[in-house]
Amino acid sequence: MNTTPDTQVAQDLKCQEYGVQPVDCDKDLKVGISLNVREGVLPLNGLRCNPSGDTCGWYIWAGEWSDDPDFFKPLHVEHLSEWCPEVLPFLKLPPGWRFLFAPEHEDVWHDEELEL
Repeated sequence: MNTTPDTQVAQDLKCQEYGVQPVDCDKDLKVGISLNVREGVLPLNGLRCNPSGDTCGWYIWAGEWSDDPDFFKPLHVEHLSEWCPEVLPFLKLPPGWRFLFAPEHEDVWHDEELEL
């Protein structure tokens, strides 16, 4: 992912904090994202599955999860800085990792079911 040096450092530090090897998230790949992320709804949630095709494996949503087949829309990684810059530090976490972010709250964990 082409990011500022500060963002790259933050991403590497986040991986170091959780003892995992960083996995790049190229700016030309896509994430699945819910439209309410752009509206500033909190908390922000993310989970990373194995990358496939032109996706990096990340699914990012705000508020509650929905099973609606249209809940996630494709978005190039490079646009996340406009939509929700708060998620940028998490993007190098490898497949199988999740996060929940809200003001004054951050939860990051490994979910083995995501690596299937």
